Amino acid sequence: MTTETATDVFEAHRPVLLGVAYRMLGRVADAEDVVQEAWLRWSGSDRADVREPRGYLVRITTRLAIDRLRQIKSRGETYVGPWLPEPYVTDFGDTVPDTAERAVLADSVSLAVLVVLESLSPLERAVFVLREAFGFPYADIAAMLDRGEPAVRQLAGRARKHVEERRPRYDVDPAERRDLTERFLAAAADGDLEGLMALLAPEVRLVGDSGGKSRAPLRVLRTADKVGRFLIGTAQKSLPGLTMRFLEVNGGPAVLILSGGEPDSVLQLDVADGTVRSVYIIRNPDKLRSLAAA
Repeated sequence: MTTETATDVFEAHRPVLLGVAYRMLGRVADAEDVVQEAWLRWSGSDRADVREPRGYLVRITTRLAIDRLRQIKSRGETYVGPWLPEPYVTDFGDTVPDTAERAVLADSVSLAVLVVLESLSPLERAVFVLREAFGFPYADIAAMLDRGEPAVRQLAGRARKHVEERRPRYDVDPAERRDLTERFLAAAADGDLEGLMALLAPEVRLVGDSGGKSRAPLRVLRTADKVGRFLIGTAQKSLPGLTMRFLEVNGGPAVLILSGGEPDSVLQLDVADGTVRSVYIIRNPDKLRSLAAA
């Protein structure tokens, strides 16, 4: 395999590798670093015996992501306020034409699921991502992780049970989420508390991630009254010159709010039964840098 061919092969698989790394880490910059390290190992290796490049590259990427995740956990990093994954622009386009497959990929990268994955061990997270998001056979995952297949099946079962018990159940219809988001924004901008409350489920929660570097609630807000009043008050205090743009983030419609042309925050809603169940607001500037060109 020539250097040029090796580059083409790697680039063809880059989206999958980035998808694996991001789901493992929840951080775009860390995922990109892992994929870059995978490229260095790929380009410097003897590829003569590599018969299945996709599996080989996923194996390298997964192991690097596990190492990175263990380093993060061992440092015992503290975070100010609620933590949310770094927003990840997802546009499957024509690369994933099957509706069922698109739904699986979108769900596996959703903010709600990634928050739950944070509580898994690195190995459990790797098995869950490879099996549930990308459909790798247990035998392949076992080879990637140097584990026996029975052990991998046990890890998968434990991880799946953990995620199923803790992740909220939301509708994933993009059109409905987009429509509800537009009405939500209009009510907040108009100061229409009654109209906004009509869109919120009674048990709605608002999760604001600022990392202590921007203004956002340092605790999760719960109930329609508290969330509605907070949003109306925030909208009334908004600086002039803010602009908004819809984009697909973490498998669903979201709003990128810009101030002076620079990313200020990302807002995304989780919807079920025609009402808003969760409001996610990401304002940590470190997590918005990758959206500058979005």
